[in-house]
Amino acid sequence: MNTSTCRWGILSSASIAHKNYQAIFHSGNGRVVAVASRDQKKAQHFIDACQLQSPFAPKPRALEGYEALIADPEVDALYIPLPTGLRKEWVLKAARAGKHVMCEKPCGISTADLEEMIRVCEESQVQFMDGVMFMHSQRLAAIRSVLDDGVSVGELKRITSMFSFCAPEAFLKENIRMHSGLEPVGCLGDLGWYTIRFSLWAMHYAMPIKVSGRILSGAGRKDSSEEVPMEFSGELFFEGGVSAAFYNSFLTENQQFVSLSGQKGQLTMNDFVLPYFDAELGFEVAKARFEINGSQFNMERHSTRHGVDEYSNNHPNAQETLLFKTFADLVLSGKTDSDWPEIALKTQRVMEACFKSAHNHGIMVEP
Repeated sequence: MNTSTCRWGILSSASIAHKNYQAIFHSGNGRVVAVASRDQKKAQHFIDACQLQSPFAPKPRALEGYEALIADPEVDALYIPLPTGLRKEWVLKAARAGKHVMCEKPCGISTADLEEMIRVCEESQVQFMDGVMFMHSQRLAAIRSVLDDGVSVGELKRITSMFSFCAPEAFLKENIRMHSGLEPVGCLGDLGWYTIRFSLWAMHYAMPIKVSGRILSGAGRKDSSEEVPMEFSGELFFEGGVSAAFYNSFLTENQQFVSLSGQKGQLTMNDFVLPYFDAELGFEVAKARFEINGSQFNMERHSTRHGVDEYSNNHPNAQETLLFKTFADLVLSGKTDSDWPEIALKTQRVMEACFKSAHNHGIMVEP
């Protein structure tokens, strides 16, 4: 293996892979060498389109069939954005072939499936990581510093998060996320993975002692055997009295809000998953003050904006680039980091418990 460059293969030509093709291009330690699709012409079209903005030299090869990519001796790591219902088979094959695995989310149909995927990766001594971009943003370190300073927010009591988009009619009729065999947990998997992950991160990955979930509305494509969640709300309850609420939806216009409330203040972000287009990422700390002066009852705004010099996307220091750079650094080091698969597994367990609760009238479930 080239010890200075991680050689990437992309298994599928899913739309998110366009963004990550460029992230690898900007990473400085990675190169796309091949892309596989069930149709070689589709893989070639994908490469030709991506090369216009991210011109690798030599140009990546288009392969027909996923097996060909897994068997390719020039590939060190695979990025796998296949539908969740298809993912386990190819993660296992990739790991057994000695390929490191970057896996889209949700990682598995079930916790048991993900446990097997991680076990095989560990036995094969390859790195496993999910593709949650915000985990690699420099903004998280700045937020952690504020949360831990004991003054800005104080003792954490409540976490609230929302991630949604209003899907067009074509999405509702055709998209894989509307098929129970491909994406059985619908918006909970596609969007809830992020809201759950942020709550776990804020809690230093302590697991909730119980959770509850509610499917607020559901639907499915004509060829889907069951409905999938279109709107979902959940509650997580942690030791020490901290609680977290989240809401995800394919029916509510773009929102990606998170609030961390404590005894001394509140930290908020309005773009915690996909940062607003800018050269700086930010968050706000508020310490509102209630003042009474005779008949005047005033709620005073006292807030401070914190900024981090980081581009929002498609840039050498953007979070998706840092995701692939971090992963490639591990591959090139010859060592694996067990924290990443453990974080993914905790997210899967909480998500599955919320889904189980929702199918049992919102009863409390222990993850």
